[in-house]
Amino acid sequence: MDLIDVQDVRIPATRADLRVGAAEKVLAGGTWLYSVKETGLRGLVDITQLGWKPVEHTGSALLIAATCTVAELSRLTPLALRTDPILAGSGRESPSDPVALFWQCANSFLASFKIWNVATVGGNIALALPAGPMISLAAGLDAEAVIWMPEGGERRMPVAELVTGVMQTALEPGEVLREIAIPRACLESRTGFRRIALNTLGRTGTLLIARQAPTGQTVFTVTGGTTHPVQLRFDESPSASLLEERVRAIDCWYDDAHGSSDWRLAMSVRFAEQLREELA
Repeated sequence: MDLIDVQDVRIPATRADLRVGAAEKVLAGGTWLYSVKETGLRGLVDITQLGWKPVEHTGSALLIAATCTVAELSRLTPLALRTDPILAGSGRESPSDPVALFWQCANSFLASFKIWNVATVGGNIALALPAGPMISLAAGLDAEAVIWMPEGGERRMPVAELVTGVMQTALEPGEVLREIAIPRACLESRTGFRRIALNTLGRTGTLLIARQAPTGQTVFTVTGGTTHPVQLRFDESPSASLLEERVRAIDCWYDDAHGSSDWRLAMSVRFAEQLREELA
């Protein structure tokens, strides 16, 4: 769709040039931005030329730039297994390795490979659609959002808390999502993944990621079927009855053409138990 009201596209080269006005929006991949009518939008701020490295790792975290594309993320799995000391582990990938989630979540996009080459991790998170698979990935691995503030400096918050509702986030006016930081400890956990849609290539109905730390601490992250990420935390692997009780207590199920709220709940209960048994 043409953005006929847009009068200016600015391309900042440094952070000093990066500012977002009241009638402007940040442009990264633009796969959503160019697909819908944008009332009152007068300008775009293209952040793709800021030169952010798609993926970096430190001793404590894996850093994924907001401008990292889904295609780049999907290629991270085999690359990281060969070269990244954080992710290398035993040197091979199995369904229970956290690194498998990168491909699983990337493959959860309702989009062609052409979109993968343009759509960005940060754009998917900031858009805050319930079915955003990058939200699922980041929340499931307890990633922190690194947010650049307009007056300078940065602040951090869990991605699971950054998304507050359907197309709603905790980003303040003028703020820009810079990157997500996945703690190394979460990358050393065992994981499980379940997703369902009403048809083979349909939008996610519900998506569950389970993660169990070496200490036994277990986290179930529910997305796709809820209006915002919901995390269920346990000091150890929960009993079947306790886990079902916690899932049924979730009160923000989504209801649209891609799935009714009661179906999303029922499938989430089933998936949670499957993942509990899998990790046990």
